[in-house]
Amino acid sequence: MAIREILEVPDPRLKTVSTPVTEFDDELRTLVDDMFETMYAAHGIGLAAIQVGVPKRVLVIDLQPEDEDAEPEACDHDGTHHTHQPTKKEPRIFINPEILDPSEETKDYQEGCLSVPDIYADVDRPARCRVRWQDLDGKTHEEVMEGLDAVCIQHEMDHLEGVLFIDHLSRLKRKMVLKKLEKLRKVA
Repeated sequence: MAIREILEVPDPRLKTVSTPVTEFDDELRTLVDDMFETMYAAHGIGLAAIQVGVPKRVLVIDLQPEDEDAEPEACDHDGTHHTHQPTKKEPRIFINPEILDPSEETKDYQEGCLSVPDIYADVDRPARCRVRWQDLDGKTHEEVMEGLDAVCIQHEMDHLEGVLFIDHLSRLKRKMVLKKLEKLRKVA
């Protein structure tokens, strides 16, 4: 496993439309392992292969990143004394994902992106969607997603089409976000 470099705007490769995966082999498994390691190292919750320079229709998501430094916490907010364990990892792999039946109902959610570091903006997306994808063995799965699951899968799937979350903003807001990013880079 290896941590790969995450592409950042304005890298033109982020605008690439990714190609379907046709071979479910060791090379794919290595890519997925590297993507998880890269995502966890960057403290992200999702990563598309194109973000590490590989134009394949592969995403990894983990909405429960583990805090390795977390100590179990004592808690008695409900009148009983018990201990919370650090969050467990729940890695999910989506190969050749497709969104089916997005809901007409939308939800506004503040999004960020490892390819647009330290920038957050509200994006309006379908609140629910049915997703079909393949796993590492090429087996097809389908699931209805809502809430953060739906937001995250749609955000990552946008990457497969060469779309960043800032592309959903008005031209004025996008321009302000990019200026802010430029300033942040000068300070760093």
